[in-house]
Amino acid sequence: MHKIILASQSPRRRELLSKLGFTFDVIAPDVCEDIIDGLSPAEFAATLSRRKLNAILDMADTQADSAVIIAADTVVSIDNRILGKPTDENDAHLMLQALSGRQHSVFTGLSVSLDGKIVTDVCETLVQFRDLTDDEIRDYIKTGEPFDKAGGYGIQGAAKEFVASYDGSYNNVVGLPTEMLMNILGGIQ
Repeated sequence: MHKIILASQSPRRRELLSKLGFTFDVIAPDVCEDIIDGLSPAEFAATLSRRKLNAILDMADTQADSAVIIAADTVVSIDNRILGKPTDENDAHLMLQALSGRQHSVFTGLSVSLDGKIVTDVCETLVQFRDLTDDEIRDYIKTGEPFDKAGGYGIQGAAKEFVASYDGSYNNVVGLPTEMLMNILGGIQ
């Protein structure tokens, strides 16, 4: 069995990978996550996941050549506009207002490396929010939950009450499309 490295500091990704029964090390790569003009949200998610994977491959002491490296990046998009992590309460409020009563896309770029082969793919889930009141948005922001999450919400947290429906992978919205990951791992072993 290969050593597994998760290239992420996300506690949600660690939890999802653990639920699959994997034992792994975590190395959080330091990469620029600024939005790149000209890329679609799906291309941007794929690009960031690949950057994270390459950052781990470039570390000489990780024994990355013999490890399975898993890197992911999740973005929320509405009207083809990427919503990153909110910078402050006002930014979080504006994001959640934009999502209120509307459908948006959650894209996770997933890059996996094994034995010199790299596979990158993107998973999309459509999420429909119900109409939110300003009080609901303010109360949610007070929890502090929006600030480390793309789009300013976590479907697995208190914001689950905002979701009217979704079409696609729930785990993708959490941050790691586990179904896609297992398909990639099966294809490169």
